[in-house]
Amino acid sequence: MKIRLIGLTASLALALSASVQAQDDDFVVQRTDYGQPDLEGVWNFSSFIPMERPAFFGDKQFLTDEEIAALAAQTEAGLQAINNIGVGGYNTFWTEMGGDKDNRTSLITYPLNGRLPETVEGVPIQVGGLGPDEPGVRPTRMVVGGIAKDGPEDRGISERCIVGFNSGPPFTPNLYNNNVQIIQHRDTVVIMTEMIHDARIVSLDKGEHIDEDIRQWTGDSRGYWDGDTLVVETRNFNDLTQSFSVYGSAKDKFLTERFTRVDEFTVNYEFTIDDPSTFRDKIVAMVPMAKVDGLMYEYACHEGNYGMMNTLRGARMEEQRAAEGGQ
Repeated sequence: MKIRLIGLTASLALALSASVQAQDDDFVVQRTDYGQPDLEGVWNFSSFIPMERPAFFGDKQFLTDEEIAALAAQTEAGLQAINNIGVGGYNTFWTEMGGDKDNRTSLITYPLNGRLPETVEGVPIQVGGLGPDEPGVRPTRMVVGGIAKDGPEDRGISERCIVGFNSGPPFTPNLYNNNVQIIQHRDTVVIMTEMIHDARIVSLDKGEHIDEDIRQWTGDSRGYWDGDTLVVETRNFNDLTQSFSVYGSAKDKFLTERFTRVDEFTVNYEFTIDDPSTFRDKIVAMVPMAKVDGLMYEYACHEGNYGMMNTLRGARMEEQRAAEGGQ
C-alpha cells in the first residue's frame, strides 16, 4: 500500500486539479482501434466535496474560490487531527483529497437541494462506523462496523472484503483507494476498482440482463454507447447490500452510470439511482475522475483474512475473561 501511494502521488498532483467540466469544444477525444472514445487507463474519483450539501449552505449550489480554499483547509485540518489520536487505523498518509477546483456544494445534482430524497417508510437503516457495534439483526448490510462479533456475518461487508466502502457500484469518494481502471474491447468494457480489486465485465452487445432470480453483489451490468458517452445499466443486485448510503436494500435498485471523456485528464462520471423500494425519488450525482499516470496495484484487503479471525478471536477472549471474572 505504501509503495502504491508513493508511486501515484506525483502523478495525482496534476491530475487531481481536474474538476467537473463541461465538454471542451476544442477537445477532440481520442478513439480506440474500434472507433470508440478512449476511456482506458487509471482514473481517480477522490473529492473533498461532500456527497450531500451541508445544511448550512442552504440553497447555495456553488462556492467562491475563497470558500473552496476554506473548505479544503477545514477538511485537511480534520484529517490532520486524526494523526494526533495515535496509531489507530489511519492517518493522513493514507488519505486522498481531490477535487480542489470543484466549486459545487455537493456531488448530488438531483434532487436540486443537493441532498438525498426522502426514504420510504420502514426502510432499514444501518449506519456502522469504526466505533462500538450498533444494535441490529442480520443481514449486516453496512460496509464498515458491525452488529456483533458472533460470526463473520455480523460484520460489515467491507470488513469481510466482499464489497468496498467506496467502490459500489456506484463509485463514491472516500478516504483512500479511489482508483478505477477501465479496459476496453470492441464488445466489452472491464471496470476494475482498486478497492477489493473487483472487476465488472460489462457486455456491450445489447443483450438481455440475466434472469431476475439470479442476484449478485455488484449486480448485472450491460452497456452501450450514447454518442461519446459510455452508458452502463446495472440491476439484479442482491438484498445483502444497501441501496445507497446507509439506507435500505439494493434488491430493487436500478443503477445507470455515464462515463464521458471531457478533456485529456478528466472523465465525468455521473450516476443515477432509481430504487422506489428505498427512496421516494431518484438520485443523480456527478463525480469527476482524474487521469492517473501510473499503475493500479492489487488491494488485498486483510490478506489471508486473518483480520476477521482476530476480530472474532478477540471477542471470544473478552467473553472468557468476563466469565472468569464472574466466578
